[in-house]
Parts: sequence; C-alpha cells; structure tokens
Amino acid sequence: MRIYISVDMEGVTGLVDADDVQPGGRDYERGRAKMAEDVNAAVRGALSAGADDILVNDAHGPMRNLLPEALHPAARLVRGRPKQLGMLEGLTGEHDAVLCVGYHARAGAPGVLSHSFMGHEIEDMWLDGRPVGEIGLAHATAAALGVPVVALTGDDAACAEMTEWDASVATVPVKYARDRFAAELLPEAEAREAIEETVADALAPAPRRPAPSAAEATLAVRWQSASVAQTLLGIPGVTADDARTVRAAGPLPALYRQFGVWMRVAASLTNQAPYC
Repeated sequence: MRIYISVDMEGVTGLVDADDVQPGGRDYERGRAKMAEDVNAAVRGALSAGADDILVNDAHGPMRNLLPEALHPAARLVRGRPKQLGMLEGLTGEHDAVLCVGYHARAGAPGVLSHSFMGHEIEDMWLDGRPVGEIGLAHATAAALGVPVVALTGDDAACAEMTEWDASVATVPVKYARDRFAAELLPEAEAREAIEETVADALAPAPRRPAPSAAEATLAVRWQSASVAQTLLGIPGVTADDARTVRAAGPLPALYRQFGVWMRVAASLTNQAPYC
C-alpha cells in the first residue's frame, strides 16, 4: 500500500502563533520538532495498517521545516521549493491514499493561524463557486487523480472544514481554537496516540478510490492587492471578476499547478508577513 502524506505546520500539536511556525521565530525550532512528531505518528499508523511505501511532502512555507534525521526511517521526504505541485508535490494516481497532517482552516475562518496559502494576501478562494482553502483544494486535486484523502489532523476548525468537504474523511482535532492565535491544546501524548490510531483505522479497510477525472474546474481568487490581480491577467486564460478577483478554468491537477504560478507572481509583487 502506497501512502502519501502532505504535512503543513499551523495545525500541528501545540502550535498557535506565527513565532511557532515561521523560520526565525523564537519558538520555530521547537515547532519543527513537534511537526516531525505529528507526522511520525501518522507514519506509524500507516505502517501498522500495512503500508509498504510512504512519501512525506514538507508542505509548509519554505518547505524545509522537517529535518530528515527527525523523520521516521520508513518514510521518504520531499523537501524544498519550488515544487510544481506545491503542497501535493509527488502525489500520483499510483498512491492508494492521502493523509493531511497539521492542516489549518481557510482564510476568514475562526481557526488557529487560519489563512489560504499566502497569509492575508489571499482574501477568498472559490472552487466551482464553493468557498475553498488548502483543505478543499488538496482534496479535490487528489480526487481528480483518483486518490482518496482518508485522514486529516489539525485544529477543530480544520477538522470541521474537512468534514464539510467529505464526511468520510477521518479527522483528529489536536487543539481547539479559542481565537486565531490561541487554542486549548490536547496533551501531546494523547494527540499523537489519536493520530496514530485514527490513521491506522482509516487505512485498515482498503481505501475506496474515486474515479480519476479530467473534468474542468474553475478556480477564483480574491487578492488583497489589485496589482496582483491585474498582473495575473497577462496569463492566458485568466480573466477578471473585478479589480481584485481573477479566475481560470481547467482540469485538476493542472489548475492547481497554475495556481502555484499565481502565488509566485503574487510573492514577487508583495512583501508582507503572512500572519499580520
């Protein structure tokens, strides 16, 4: 059984603040150690369910957060950037299941460190008219490849968002949001035991694979900056809804890859901290 793990950082056990998840933050080194502990719990769960091939993608920020020596030796690591498929780099239709570890709620949601991909640079996103963030876009892209998302860990807001997309996905709330930078934390040992057990249970029956799809999807993004939106209009197929909102249509995962280009354009035009 081939398992793919996309691991973000904001939804990791114990982390609540930008200083926990940003390189240079006073608690970042502590945060990256906890990130490894959460993903290793997921790896142990996958192994106990019979996984014999596990690929982990460091999907947070600079994508160099996980230290290779801290990762479970049974897993391989995709590290660094740029990556054409970003948070899903390395995922193919040959995988049997996706695990999303340390994920967070979309921009505007009352969750811990909630945002969509680029802090406050992205105000809203819609996939086929439905509000979406990192969770929904990852789920839809994996489904288009014919691979099911079977488990997600994060705060209670992230878990609720995943359930809205697909109630069959097992979720593990490792903390409960009190505000955007505050949470009630599960004891660490309890949280990691829950991750391991939930992943094992989610993978115990053979995951039901969705049919791969080349159907066209439409992604719309409202940017904080009109400059970003206007610059993106230079990309063929990108159209404007208004001065700050652009959209494009195409099959996933190609549309996901194009969105990665949009973010690189936006990063070249802005220089703001992600959690202001």
